[in-house]
Amino acid sequence: MARALRVAVQMDPIAGINIDADSTFALMLEAQARGHRLWHYHVRDLALVGGRLLAQGEPVTVERKLGAHYVFGPREEIDLSTMDVVLMRQDPPFDMAYITATHLLEHIHPKTLVVNDPASVRNAPEKLFVLQFQDLMPETLVTASRAQIQAFREKHQDIIVKPLFGNGGAGVFHIKPGDSNLNSLVEMFTERSREPLMVQRYVPEVRQGDKRIILVDGVPMGAINRVPAAGEARSNMHVGGRPEKTTLTAREQEICARIGPALRERGMIFVGIDVIGDYLTEINVTSPTGLQEIARFDGVHLERAIWDAIEAKR
Repeated sequence: MARALRVAVQMDPIAGINIDADSTFALMLEAQARGHRLWHYHVRDLALVGGRLLAQGEPVTVERKLGAHYVFGPREEIDLSTMDVVLMRQDPPFDMAYITATHLLEHIHPKTLVVNDPASVRNAPEKLFVLQFQDLMPETLVTASRAQIQAFREKHQDIIVKPLFGNGGAGVFHIKPGDSNLNSLVEMFTERSREPLMVQRYVPEVRQGDKRIILVDGVPMGAINRVPAAGEARSNMHVGGRPEKTTLTAREQEICARIGPALRERGMIFVGIDVIGDYLTEINVTSPTGLQEIARFDGVHLERAIWDAIEAKR
């Protein structure tokens, strides 16, 4: 049996999570079942003081009990260098606050194992790291140039436009042939941000689902298919996507075999990739989800595999 670990969880406020869907909660339950001790803190409560990375937080116990799913101990100052593991699990957007948190966590990693590796998280935002595997993707453009976007649209007609650093499907638009809103949409994005946009050829197979595949230390271990609601281009479950039981196709196994070694080399223990039809669309490394949905459909608890991988590295 592995020794008991001290585990700090950097996450959004635990009071507001959905205990029947939240992957961080599943990871915490599994850690606790293995005898590991848990602490909870918010990223805003990090402080680098004299070279020491501190956080104001609480020891916590968790239970799958609606309305009473956590109990805090007394609030305390946590020296994160005294932890064995830090789970970096706050939700994006992947903005400068998120990037700063990765820089701060580098002060303790790898002596304290940060999951996922903070430098690799910073260098692998969902919609940019995937571009290292362009032959696996639908035709894709990243630019702030309206002329380039217009030329791409003229070539492919049916396109998806989305922000580079969004999350959960926010700001994702399907521009169909004949839609006259593209220029207005690009204007809106560029007025709000200087960041480039990602533009992709629309993959009609999304109507059959957007598959989330979970890889643990580079190995595919489970998947869930997410089917968009009628009239919706996005399959994210919080905007009405319907989860379905699924298995991996030969093409999806090929995609995982290609990207798995790159994930493992970068210390990406828990990753969720998105596949539509035969195409890889995103590699999610910041705070991937899907554990509880896979457990409900397949009876497979991937949080166990994740903790096996973490314990092996400790």
